[in-house]
Amino acid sequence: MQTHNLGYPRIGSHRELKKACEQYWSGKITNSDLHTAGEKIRKANWQFQKDAGIDLIPSNDFSFYDQVLDMSLMVGAIPDRYHEVILQKGGNELDLYFAMARGYQQDGLDITAMEMTKWFDTNYHYIVPEFTNNQFFKLFSTKVIQEFTEAKQLGISTKPVLIGPVSYLLLGKEKEAGFERIDLIKNLLPVYLEILKKLDSLHVDYVQFDEPFLAMDLTEKEQNAFTYVYGEIKKALPSLKIILANYFDCFGANLELALSLPVHTLHLDLVRCPSQLEDILDSGKLKANVNLSLGLVDGRNIWKNDFQNSLSLINKTVQAIGEDRVWIAPSCSLIHSPCDLDLEENTESLPVEVRQWLAFATQKIEEVVVLRKLAGKDTSEEILEILAQNQQAVVNRKTSSLIHDEQVKNRVASVALGDDQRKNSFANRQSLQKTALKLPLFPTTTIGSFPQTTEVRSWRARFKKGELTQEVYEKLLEDETKESILWQEEIGMDVLVHGEFERNDMVEYFGEQLAGFAFTKFGWVQSYGSRCVKPPIIYGDVHRPKPMTVRWSAFSQSLTDKPVKGMLTGPVTILQWSFVRNDQPRSQTCTQIALAIRDEVVDLEKAGIGVIQIDEPAIREGLPLRKADWQAYLEWAVRAFRLSASGVKDETQIHTHMCYSEFNDIIQNIADMDADVITIECSRSQMELLDAFAEFNYPNEIGPGVYDIHSPRVPSKAEMTQLMEKAKAVIPAANLWVNPDCGLKTRHWEETRKALIEMVAAAQELREAVSEPVS
Repeated sequence: MQTHNLGYPRIGSHRELKKACEQYWSGKITNSDLHTAGEKIRKANWQFQKDAGIDLIPSNDFSFYDQVLDMSLMVGAIPDRYHEVILQKGGNELDLYFAMARGYQQDGLDITAMEMTKWFDTNYHYIVPEFTNNQFFKLFSTKVIQEFTEAKQLGISTKPVLIGPVSYLLLGKEKEAGFERIDLIKNLLPVYLEILKKLDSLHVDYVQFDEPFLAMDLTEKEQNAFTYVYGEIKKALPSLKIILANYFDCFGANLELALSLPVHTLHLDLVRCPSQLEDILDSGKLKANVNLSLGLVDGRNIWKNDFQNSLSLINKTVQAIGEDRVWIAPSCSLIHSPCDLDLEENTESLPVEVRQWLAFATQKIEEVVVLRKLAGKDTSEEILEILAQNQQAVVNRKTSSLIHDEQVKNRVASVALGDDQRKNSFANRQSLQKTALKLPLFPTTTIGSFPQTTEVRSWRARFKKGELTQEVYEKLLEDETKESILWQEEIGMDVLVHGEFERNDMVEYFGEQLAGFAFTKFGWVQSYGSRCVKPPIIYGDVHRPKPMTVRWSAFSQSLTDKPVKGMLTGPVTILQWSFVRNDQPRSQTCTQIALAIRDEVVDLEKAGIGVIQIDEPAIREGLPLRKADWQAYLEWAVRAFRLSASGVKDETQIHTHMCYSEFNDIIQNIADMDADVITIECSRSQMELLDAFAEFNYPNEIGPGVYDIHSPRVPSKAEMTQLMEKAKAVIPAANLWVNPDCGLKTRHWEETRKALIEMVAAAQELREAVSEPVS
């Protein structure tokens, strides 16, 4: 019975990769220094897994930015606009790589970044491959070989991990009409075969192919591509052992296809879909030479494994196919988990009772090894003690008084029909809001946050350590907030924001003020590139003990006659971007959060705030992978948003924000949210995302983002005006706002000031170009 791991966190226990990348981008360390930092993380990860007892340790699961971008470089899918970077940098692969991820604006070049979107239903963002008709692929980067060799020199034989060729194509986007990206499979496969042959010559035993699209709805052409690809690989390399990894859901309608493929091992996510094990064992179609990898340890959440439950699944499989064909693994890559629970020592933010229920990546690796020992009938005193402690923790969690609050449960049960509806339709509200707010055509605003400088972050750290009194800390924040309000007035912004200098993270900040949440100090996970987040842990029933944002919103509004937006994170996003309790339906937890946010919205309105933004960037991300499961999710998710927003009068304007999402197939549900204004990411896609709103004839107001805040480049007024002209061609001018793609927290003030001045100038030019009033 083998143990293996699908992938390990690459950021380092103390975010070493983030720090090294950002130092490289700012010119503080060299290319060689950055590579050394990467080598150090990889070596530590491999050595830990070897020492823990993992049989098959992954390589090529490390990435300086994103694993999909790594694959684009491997197969030479490099858009033409980056060729000048290659020439100017003398073929420096790393600078080309970062230019594709972040854009490039120096040395006389100004090149936009590649598009970024969510990795299935996670909060991880990947760089979207760009494909053209008859795309030519060639082997460009040999990173996968280099890392296998690097591990071998350390005495560790690894299994290289590759995104499977079918999933890689489906993750991308056609950049011109007239073809489907899956049609490129015959162009792409030779590059995969070339890299596999090189690996085979190095005596690689196993290669893991991640094909998560096997959990999605597939067309007949896409299904045929799987049959073609794996048949050709088997024909070219008959002795290579392929581990086919699917995760985040069942194989579903693709089960027969998966069982027919000529692979060595099939990996199953039994956390998301335990029922598929019985389907496979009962089907009679599992080939006698194919192993099953049981994904039993949750790679997406932080709850401790229930060993007895996992053992029952292992034993069932062993009885059906024999011990030698059963492997044990996490459900998916552990990049979605924090690194190490042992680093957490703060019992105030993470109570001891809650901590005993948790397992991070380090502990999950240990759980995989313990499960193998238990399944192998290890009766040593040490293993039996671990089992006893595990079962005690499971029982403690079920019976803990920390988890349940009857008042919260009763409030959720008493939500009545109509509680999630505004008093009047948008058409009536829009007229009242125009009178109340007196905004110009093409009103300008930002999404909420302003740059959090090193100085601002140091104040927060010193305050938490007790080095600053609350009075001194709040005076510093007041001064910073006042400066930002006055600057927005000065440049001519129409709807202002207070900058959120008091906030650490858009979810963590609210979780810290809500009951039912716990927090970590080192529980970082990668969101994109060097951006890491620390998801709160929702362990119990949620409610709002007291107002959370009113103090700062009211203070900011007192500084100006212009409207200042109240800034809140929506219930679905708080849910999606937290580690969520798994002992009750997610819909119930989401409704609890929605009621807490509703209380805050009502209090903001009472404090004189006339514009309130409830961010929901995670609505699209939360969709189940198969369309058949969408409607049930969308019903409770949209209802939760409306419940949070509907307690105010018609004159109060409710905004929401969504980023990096495809809206075409859920546009009716977006409209059902009934936000007065929605702001969306549009700049990287050159306003393509707006097409869904135009075709649907979306009735409410829209702010299509006019510049990409995830890139350090500063767009020109002309560039932003051109994007808004595209928007104006499909959306009535009276319904358009001008704003960035997302919050500006991660940017620097110098680039932010330049970009927003250009943005306001673009709005002014748009107004001047309107020759007659628009109704």
